[in-house]
Amino acid sequence: MEATERAERFRSDFEVLRAEIAKMIVGLEEVVQGVLACLLADGHALLEGVPGLGKTLLVRTLAQCVDLKFSRIQFTPDLMPADVVGTNIIVESPGGGKEFRFQAGPVFANIILADEINRATPKTQSAMLEAMQEHSVTVAGTMRKLQEPFFVLATQNPIEMEGTYPLPEAQLDRFMFKLLVGYPSLEQLGVIMDRTTGAAIPQVSPVLDSARVLEMRQVVREVPIAPHVREYALNIVLATHPGSPAATEMTNRFVRYGASPRAAQALILAGKVFALLDGRFNVSFDDVRKAAPAALRHRILLNFEGQAEGASTDAITAGILEQLASKIQPALEV
Repeated sequence: MEATERAERFRSDFEVLRAEIAKMIVGLEEVVQGVLACLLADGHALLEGVPGLGKTLLVRTLAQCVDLKFSRIQFTPDLMPADVVGTNIIVESPGGGKEFRFQAGPVFANIILADEINRATPKTQSAMLEAMQEHSVTVAGTMRKLQEPFFVLATQNPIEMEGTYPLPEAQLDRFMFKLLVGYPSLEQLGVIMDRTTGAAIPQVSPVLDSARVLEMRQVVREVPIAPHVREYALNIVLATHPGSPAATEMTNRFVRYGASPRAAQALILAGKVFALLDGRFNVSFDDVRKAAPAALRHRILLNFEGQAEGASTDAITAGILEQLASKIQPALEV
């Protein structure tokens, strides 16, 4: 199959999946697109918003639409790591003796909803680190692979709300995107009320299976990226580091630590997804720019002055993109 045909099929399947989700989810177009981009780029997504905005419903609907095994983990302060990954239990063997048997935890599924992940203690939050990065868990010295495709979609309330634990930086870095879930408009709120308080309850059906999801992930990986576009993505990441030659004035003033190499991976992989959605089999500057806010907002750590001034990581990212755009445009004209 030619590249253009594969790109068109990818876009078509993506739109079918998005349309099916829209039967249940009202609005949140950018959030839905970001979640699907993470799924098809083999990443994970973090949704942040106050309770009641449909974060959990979105994850559950996605699992129904792709016909994958779904598991929900409700994170609470008393949740233990063994409640997430599983543990060895003593059972009676057929011969009457005792033996250890592994009881798998809820992480052994295709789509994991880590609901209100910032309500659990850091010890329990860290139980997800190996699963998210290596797609495996180690219990009692034995490593067990997780089912593919494996996708974690976590939700969290804003950290200033009572009873929450901010996610450690290492955990945040393992999320490809951080997506902000906002309030619906008046019109959208009316549609939500019609769907949730009327006699007819919307239903969704599976439109993709695990094999097709894995095929689409492979298509994403095969999209080429030109050296100058890749360098552009790398310069975005380097510009988040204070003291670097590419750093902006806001970066030097407000940022304590910049983004890691995982941010560059997120920019490039998401750029490939957005290129396919535009019907192209090559990544453009605009594709990378489109991915930048969601890929960087949880990877830029503010210093004391940045926190005191209420600096926004999205504003810092916007400043970086503006500065790089002013350098790129003259080069393109030449």
